Amino acid sequence: MAYVGATPTRIPLTSSDLADSIVTAAKIATDAVETVKVKDLNVSTAKLAADAVTNAKTEFTPGLEIKGDGSSAAGKLTLNCEQNTHAVHIESPAHSAGAGYTLTLPTGVGTDGQVLSTDGTSSNQLAWIDAVEAKPTVTAISAIIPPSVATSVTITGTNFASDSTHVPIVEAVSSTNAYTRASVVSWTSATSISATFNLALGDYRVRVENPDGNAGMSTNAILQASTAPTWTTAAGSLGTFSAEAAISETVVASSDSAITYAKTSGSFPGGVTLATATGVISGTETGSSATTTYTFEITPTDAESQVGAAREFTMTISLGASGGGQFN
Repeated sequence: MAYVGATPTRIPLTSSDLADSIVTAAKIATDAVETVKVKDLNVSTAKLAADAVTNAKTEFTPGLEIKGDGSSAAGKLTLNCEQNTHAVHIESPAHSAGAGYTLTLPTGVGTDGQVLSTDGTSSNQLAWIDAVEAKPTVTAISAIIPPSVATSVTITGTNFASDSTHVPIVEAVSSTNAYTRASVVSWTSATSISATFNLALGDYRVRVENPDGNAGMSTNAILQASTAPTWTTAAGSLGTFSAEAAISETVVASSDSAITYAKTSGSFPGGVTLATATGVISGTETGSSATTTYTFEITPTDAESQVGAAREFTMTISLGASGGGQFN
């Protein structure tokens, strides 16, 4: 039976009530129908005005389609609050975007503090992730670099991130808080980044900023732009000395930090030793029975553990013209 005018409350509609030109917005007023079940039936928006239906259960196959208006308004799903004073909207991309996509919900349930995000693939599979991604940490660097020379280093740490179009920003921070950005950055993994710097002489902290804006910086200066030790003292003979004489000679290398010296090959005359902090070779010669030339190499190392070239030196202990005795 069809009804003309408002349908009495609590009387269900029949299929004949849904014939064209019979069902009106007034007939399906919110005070007359609490739930309308629509199955395999097209109902125009004119018949189901926005304020005419409280709840709608749809059983279309394969799903519900919310169309645009054919002009300027895209299809949009609106979820109102219980008082209908504010809402969340899910809206289609504009026609000008020229493309659409499907968002696929995850199979599992997230934990407290997580949000849904795409997994970074073309499938647009949603996944649960932490609402605030962890900040990167910077713990170590692979090498000391020469000053004013573009040099690549490997930075290690945690939570390094990249996406399909962006790599992290990597910067060297000087003692005066001047920032120098790496000219080349290559993301290797969440724990490793390669970066190329051209830096003035000095010590630097290293800062890494992920594409999402999260950033972290090393606690200490872990990047040094420093020169390796270079020799000032010429290679070769340090002198000829009489047997049992007091000897004191100094070898000198230069660097931008403190240097220590080590004998890395050869031997000194008896009774002679090297002061590693100063490069002084000293002592009272003992044990020579003939004129002898002693050959040895000394290697300098600076405070940044940079090792200079080993340099060869000699000392001659003389026992007089004939080599048979010492004359005073």
